[in-house]
Amino acid sequence: MASTEDKAANKENVSSWKDSIYNPRTGELLGRTASSWALILLFYLVFYCFLAGMFALTMWVMLLTLDDYVPRYRDRVPFPGLAIRPNSLDIVFNKSDAAQYKTYVDHLEAFLKRYNDTEQEKNEACISGQYYDQESETEMTKKACHFKRGSLSLCSGLSDNSFGYRDGKPCVLLKMNRIIGLKPVGDPYINCTVKKDNPVQMQYFPSEGRFDKMYFPYYGKKAHENYMQPLVAVKLLLTKEDYNKELSVECRVEGSNLRNDDERDKFLGRITFRIKVTE
Repeated sequence: MASTEDKAANKENVSSWKDSIYNPRTGELLGRTASSWALILLFYLVFYCFLAGMFALTMWVMLLTLDDYVPRYRDRVPFPGLAIRPNSLDIVFNKSDAAQYKTYVDHLEAFLKRYNDTEQEKNEACISGQYYDQESETEMTKKACHFKRGSLSLCSGLSDNSFGYRDGKPCVLLKMNRIIGLKPVGDPYINCTVKKDNPVQMQYFPSEGRFDKMYFPYYGKKAHENYMQPLVAVKLLLTKEDYNKELSVECRVEGSNLRNDDERDKFLGRITFRIKVTE
């Protein structure tokens, strides 16, 4: 049985522990009085308000140095990459089964909607073969040259709503990524090759697969709101000998100073995709 001294000691320890949280004699909470807690809270309130004000001031000064229309630094991506539509690097389908190529056809049709005549009529009919320079310090909104899907001919989806997939002669669309201020030196065009012994015949639309200079330069998303990248359509004229084989197709931007041989970036000025058509 615990002695009277032990009970008194235990009671004193419990009382001391409770007093460390709240002492009713001095009114202290966690060792501080109410006025002490108020001064600490006031200090941190002022301190964090000061930090928030400094952050807001820094952001405001930084934003003053930015241009709403042109990025301040544009040297990281000097050359454009090449992109493909439909958005797949593996195109596999049976030409006798519409359900298998429906996804590709729907993607192409949706992508080309903004190239419809009704959309492009609000853009300008520019002079072919010339850069469409619009340098002006007062007029920040730029005009865009129209690119109508009809110029893609057999790959426009207008005369053949299957884009050639129904006949086993599929179309793919190629475009260069947008880079502000880009003015290719030369006459850029698309050249595609199939990596196999027997070459595959191809058709290019527009003529010779060229990117007309009138679509350059690009002035940015805000300034060039209606701008649409020029497209090149490639129609692969596959034959029976090409069916049931996986063909690797490489397309490159040729005829200009745009790079297409950077081993560190496989999509810089070029793109490789695989296609397999079965019967």
